[in-house]
Amino acid sequence: LAACYACRVSARAAYPAGTRQRAAAAAAPPFSSGRQRSQRQRQRNQSKPIGRRDAAADDADEGTTLKQWHRLAATRPRSSPPRPRPPSPRRATSTGAPAYDGSRGGGVRRPSASASSRGRRRDERGTLGGRGGRRGGDECPPGMADVISVPAGGAAAERQYARVLSPGTVTVAYSSKTGTCGGYASRLRDSIAEEIAGSNWGRRRTVQLLRVEELDWWDELVNDEDAEQDGGNNKGTASSPSSAPVLLLVLPTWTGGTLPPESSVLLENLREIATDWRVAPEPLRSSDPGRQLKVAAFGMGSSAYDASTVGRPAKDAFASLVGKLGARPLVGNKVVSKTAGGRKGKSLMVGDAEVGDAGEVYEKWAEGVMASIFPEEEKKSRKASKESETTTCGDGKNESDCACKSQSKPKNDDAGCCSAEKQSDEETDSLSADEDDGYDSSDDIVDLEDMGDIMKSQRSSKSKEPVEMVTPRQAKALKKEGYKLIGTHSAVKLCRWTKHQLRGRGGCYKHTHYGITSYQCMEATPSLACANKCVFCWRHHKNPVGREWRWKTDDPAMIVEEAVNTHVDMIRETRGIPGIRMDRWEEAHTVRHCALSLVGEPIMYPRINELLEELHDRDISTFLVTNGQHPKAIEDLIPITQLYVSVDASNPESLEAVDRPLFSDAWDRLKSSLSCLRRKGQRTVARLTVVKGWNSDDLGGYARLVALGRCSLVEVKGVTFCGKSDASNLNMTNTPWHHEVVEFTRKLKVELDAIREEGGDDPLPEYDLACEHKHSCSVLLARVDQFAVPDPSDPARRKWRTWIDYPKFQELASRHRSDQTFTFGVEDYTADTPDWAVFGADEEGFDPTDKRHRKKSKHPMYARFDGSGVPTHDTFGEPLGEDEMEILRERMDERKRELGDATTVTELRSGEKVLEDPSLMFRGLVVTR
Repeated sequence: LAACYACRVSARAAYPAGTRQRAAAAAAPPFSSGRQRSQRQRQRNQSKPIGRRDAAADDADEGTTLKQWHRLAATRPRSSPPRPRPPSPRRATSTGAPAYDGSRGGGVRRPSASASSRGRRRDERGTLGGRGGRRGGDECPPGMADVISVPAGGAAAERQYARVLSPGTVTVAYSSKTGTCGGYASRLRDSIAEEIAGSNWGRRRTVQLLRVEELDWWDELVNDEDAEQDGGNNKGTASSPSSAPVLLLVLPTWTGGTLPPESSVLLENLREIATDWRVAPEPLRSSDPGRQLKVAAFGMGSSAYDASTVGRPAKDAFASLVGKLGARPLVGNKVVSKTAGGRKGKSLMVGDAEVGDAGEVYEKWAEGVMASIFPEEEKKSRKASKESETTTCGDGKNESDCACKSQSKPKNDDAGCCSAEKQSDEETDSLSADEDDGYDSSDDIVDLEDMGDIMKSQRSSKSKEPVEMVTPRQAKALKKEGYKLIGTHSAVKLCRWTKHQLRGRGGCYKHTHYGITSYQCMEATPSLACANKCVFCWRHHKNPVGREWRWKTDDPAMIVEEAVNTHVDMIRETRGIPGIRMDRWEEAHTVRHCALSLVGEPIMYPRINELLEELHDRDISTFLVTNGQHPKAIEDLIPITQLYVSVDASNPESLEAVDRPLFSDAWDRLKSSLSCLRRKGQRTVARLTVVKGWNSDDLGGYARLVALGRCSLVEVKGVTFCGKSDASNLNMTNTPWHHEVVEFTRKLKVELDAIREEGGDDPLPEYDLACEHKHSCSVLLARVDQFAVPDPSDPARRKWRTWIDYPKFQELASRHRSDQTFTFGVEDYTADTPDWAVFGADEEGFDPTDKRHRKKSKHPMYARFDGSGVPTHDTFGEPLGEDEMEILRERMDERKRELGDATTVTELRSGEKVLEDPSLMFRGLVVTR
């Protein structure tokens, strides 16, 4: 340490002030991002302890203070090797400075950067206009030089942002998964930017919007470069409190009360800084009001998951910054929020999406933040409102404030009328009144302690009567996507396959696998709420969530009546669609099937059995899909046509990542639900939705779950990509091709066969591939003992009977309803599967009575491929020549040399997983015909 410190002293003596920083910054390697925790921890463990030096000796050597020496000792090893960076003015130098060890190892201070080059850091955001000038880049519009614009730039672009501790900087740092916190952060940034642009605050304030993972929090909070650069020149002077740096955090609550994985670096760094013995106590506390960091935090969460974890990331971050690191709460005790009815604003507030008060709480919090950042503007508005209501005296002061007019205070003869020495009410209310070294933030930290009481009071203030499930905002979003709401918690929507088959363009996979008539099928749900937030949900989480029913309950007869009438009305509206076959259109007015899988969790509806009986009374078959989180409801369910349980993962960890369940025991609930299927006498289905890169591994785990339920059928279906959404991290590369789904199903069959060969007291029945529907990327595994019989024309072959005799089922269900002792099984209502629907048929599951329709520009360039993915037939199904195939094979080999033979999975910082597979390079090509 002495040798390193001596080098630092020599460097300071060799170069004048200002030159040292530029030379050191140019010679130092680029700093790392600070995200590889394990490597950094190893390096920290290998470093020697850093001792403290006497403050007097430091002052004699270099003029540093004890706090600066603590910050010097707080430097840490690198988190990762230096990343390559493009040349920049920060790296260029003409001073001929010797090499400077800028790493954190060995107690050497990371080099400071000059004010002109400090902003040049890797970022994905916009450009920054400096205070009283520019920090490079194009010229800003007039009045907006102090506002950071945030265009949707590329990740590789070189951007600029100011330091969090820079005086006058307002940093809005956020994390967001579904876009809610991102939207709140953008609104806050826009409000601050508008205030800056419309007043004289532009000379003292800038605002920037950043994601928390874009910042190296060790570097931002521990290495106060601005203070060191200005310490020698401005010693003994204090900056204006109105230019103090401000940090505003807008944070969501993720699984288990944590931040999303890509943003966890914030809490990790704050925890490390607070517990690292090399960091001085309260490193963010400053005697200079203009450099004292002020913090406010807004948290978002949902008590539907766990009321005890709502807003925990925001609470933890605020407690670390204020309670341990020495920052001050931004919102003072006397700052009043206008939107809260004159109540005191708070630095930390939490919105609960389940309670529905998130918007109101945010507005109150933002009002207090704005009043604290711009106190003079707040004072002027209050003073103007008082002046409009009262008379003035002397030089324009209110009579109530004037010493000569006051009846409650003695007259000050020496001061005279309206003395300038009198302290005004506005000065008392100003936040700068507490800006002194002896400031005690305990009153503001109480915001963290009484947050639970605030949330309880918010809930208790509401009516005890059950509320409607869907809020007006949710209803608006659902209606915009085509949902027709029924009552307070139900909905119907016209399926695209219904319209397809009405036009003779093919039916859905249920038509191929089970023989339903797609144009007579109604897609509905009696419960829009769900207990999961699956990453592949094609509803984009516009619906409510909940673990149990706590809303108003509509009558099941009303729900069925309104649903059928609404569905028929939508059928009538299709008459004008080009290509409608009128014979089918007329038949579609009679509903024969109901898919209870529209959105939400239908089995959560407490009167689900009554609703199912209403459907059966109308001779409507029932296909009910559940996510397996309510095993008791499955156990109590009456016999239905077909019962599905979604099996979206093969192990607990994958289930948490893919389904994002509200229940903490979701895995146990799923297994219990599958066990209930084993005791059902009717058709049961394990539905597997394959998402490449997410849940497409561990086939043995899926096989064990299927064996647990002894399911009649296993549907394997590729996920449908429904566009980008803030609520999902999926992309097109996560959607499997049909041949990949087939391969997945074949491997699953091998795993099931292995379990069956193990034998035991209750051996697993045999499964085999029965049907496929290429258009839906769907393959059906069926139990041989329930759905296969010898083919009369060739006894050595199997004849599949996966279709359903719907009139027979209605007869059996009606008999069971009148006589509870009567039972029936799967084989009692099966029907023959047509040849075109059987797996391996040339039609690939497409009904030959319909005609496949493609857009002119969407015809595949190649119709068939070999095992390695090289095309063998052109768009018209004609074989390719050997020369052409050889050229294509060489192109694929070249691609494999670049990427490798296997599939490459790249996980981005946002959690998105991008897959690259050379064998798929020709499959997405299209031509115009």
